[in-house]
Amino acid sequence: MAGQKSQTRHYRVMMSVLGVCNAGSLAAAINLVIILNPDDRISIKRGAVLTALGFVYFMTLFELINMAALFTQAGARFRQKYKLSCGEVLDISNKLVSAIQAAFSCVTGAVVCAWSCTRDLLKSSHFMSEAYAWFGAAYFFYDIWSMYMVHVHMTTNADYFKNRIRKVSKPEGPAPEPVKRPSFLSYCRHEPVILMHHLFIGGFGFLVIVYLRGGLGDCVFGFVYLMEASTPCVSLRGVLSRLRLKSSRAYLANGLAMLVVFLLCRVLSLPYVCLLYSRRLGLPYLDAIATLPLGCKISICILLLPQLYWFYLMSAGAVKVFFGTGSGREPDRRR
Repeated sequence: MAGQKSQTRHYRVMMSVLGVCNAGSLAAAINLVIILNPDDRISIKRGAVLTALGFVYFMTLFELINMAALFTQAGARFRQKYKLSCGEVLDISNKLVSAIQAAFSCVTGAVVCAWSCTRDLLKSSHFMSEAYAWFGAAYFFYDIWSMYMVHVHMTTNADYFKNRIRKVSKPEGPAPEPVKRPSFLSYCRHEPVILMHHLFIGGFGFLVIVYLRGGLGDCVFGFVYLMEASTPCVSLRGVLSRLRLKSSRAYLANGLAMLVVFLLCRVLSLPYVCLLYSRRLGLPYLDAIATLPLGCKISICILLLPQLYWFYLMSAGAVKVFFGTGSGREPDRRR
């Protein structure tokens, strides 16, 4: 009994520390940029601090959700109700963090579009575009680690997270037998597409927004940030699937919402902003696109082509589900 109380206190302390670090990192990031004028640029020093704070924020948020689900009475009741394994808990945590990141991205996109697209489409910029590029870049590299942890727990069914806590609290009794976890390289071979997607967005996408835009304003990048509007629906679909609620009305309603939002924000948004750009230049559509910096054209192609493929798979899956022609096949995409 005394040992259980000691462990409970230990978990509460750890959750408190994680909560303080999580809230503090976000508050510090906001404090770094709130003093700036809308058209200010983000310095390398300020950006590096924002990236470090982004790592702290997303990693502590992931661990905080995990601890709440694994080491609280409410979390235990939730896991028992839906018969969740440790790996499924981590997967749900990963998707919740993804949805929160998407919300941040959408707020950034809305601010940037409201500022830049209503002024000079080609030259107007808002500091939020660069600021979140620095802060949000940390998410894509954190998420590689997070998805690897999910992969480890799903493939081994071992409580690595719980074992790590036990080592810190030093309980009495024999230590649990170690379980061989998959290597990171084996995970990379298992999920090459999502890994390359994250490296591209977190690396090349960051460079385009911060350095390779060729003096172009932020309106285009505001629409790119708004592409994340479909991610909460994608994340909710994954969560409902883990909760064995695929046959529920919520799952079907979310699927329809995901299809509509994905079409508007992922498929049609970039062609629309290119249309605005062509009107601003007074050139035909294709001629205007040809004047974009090379980095922008490459980014548009790499961003748009996978969206068309994923939307095709989603549409085919929706037709099969709603018209009863078989089990729909939807892409297991995370972003």
